[in-house]
Amino acid sequence: MPDRFDVIIAGGGVIGASIAWRLARNQLRVLLLDAARVGSEASSAAAGMLAPGGEFDRPSPLLDFAIHSLAQYDDFVDALQVDSGLHVEFRRTAAVQLALTHAELEALSERAAFQRTTGIPSNVLNRDELRALVPLARPDAIGAVHYTAEAMVDPRSLMAALRAACLARGVVIREELRVSSIAADTAGVRVCFAEQAAQQSVGASFAVNAAGAWSGGISVTIGGQPFALPRSFPVKGHLMGYHLPAGSLATTVRQDHTYVLQRADGFTIAGSSTEDVGYNRTIDPDIVSAIAVRAAALVPALGSLRPESVWMGFRPATDSVAPHIGRVQSSRLWLAYGHYRNGILLAPATCDRICQEMCAAGS
Repeated sequence: MPDRFDVIIAGGGVIGASIAWRLARNQLRVLLLDAARVGSEASSAAAGMLAPGGEFDRPSPLLDFAIHSLAQYDDFVDALQVDSGLHVEFRRTAAVQLALTHAELEALSERAAFQRTTGIPSNVLNRDELRALVPLARPDAIGAVHYTAEAMVDPRSLMAALRAACLARGVVIREELRVSSIAADTAGVRVCFAEQAAQQSVGASFAVNAAGAWSGGISVTIGGQPFALPRSFPVKGHLMGYHLPAGSLATTVRQDHTYVLQRADGFTIAGSSTEDVGYNRTIDPDIVSAIAVRAAALVPALGSLRPESVWMGFRPATDSVAPHIGRVQSSRLWLAYGHYRNGILLAPATCDRICQEMCAAGS
């Protein structure tokens, strides 16, 4: 491995890998380090909904950032497929948020009307319109809000393409190397990691901390002084997968905190849970059963099926509503973590922001 890079990135999830790829497209020499395997944590575990309508109900800079990121997704995926030579399953499938009572439909309609003023398009469906669009949705729903601009992407195909595109663009990928510390100042960075029980280090002009839920555990010094990173922590979520006939679920279906969406091949994902249990990877059968009941209520066709697979992931949370994206003081270190449920959605805009800021700082 060379002793000097332009940029070293800690964390090979969708955020770190997207940044690595985008910087390499700008002719920078990039080293991407991951404690496990690229895309093996939250990124590949995600359902892949690109859903501002399900996440935001009031104006904010984060909402603007999310809408901007979603608008970039077609070009993001097209460029990624060209560089990687791999297909990424990305579809603009829309979503429906179901209502079971007239009061609930009125509340959802008011929320959607407000969201439309922020740039999230939607319309309200009555019972017959909902049934025509989503025949598999629960029959007692009296209507829904139809979010017309939402999309989905298969995170596993996305991560496979990102890894291949990084390699095609000359990114050096080193896996099973956990970054322990980053020393940064106004001139450059030094990144330390453990390799074969020995501490190693490598220098670069810039570094990015994009280690997801583990980001806050990296020791950082700025100009030789300890720097307290914003706290990061995992929020565990369970998901499960079924198989329905391909094309049988035209949109993502949501109600309260339950969602069901379908891949192009018929693989149908139901989720999810929210658990503050640290880095506990155990699959909880009670939580799985509860999700199965909720999913079957939402899409009754799932009630007669056994899930083909069950898995979990660690959403990268922080104490802030918005992710931490940007430069640390006047040093050569950037942060890109804390995307929580929206890492897949926010990846295009995040890598653009980091790339623009870093290239401006280096010019």
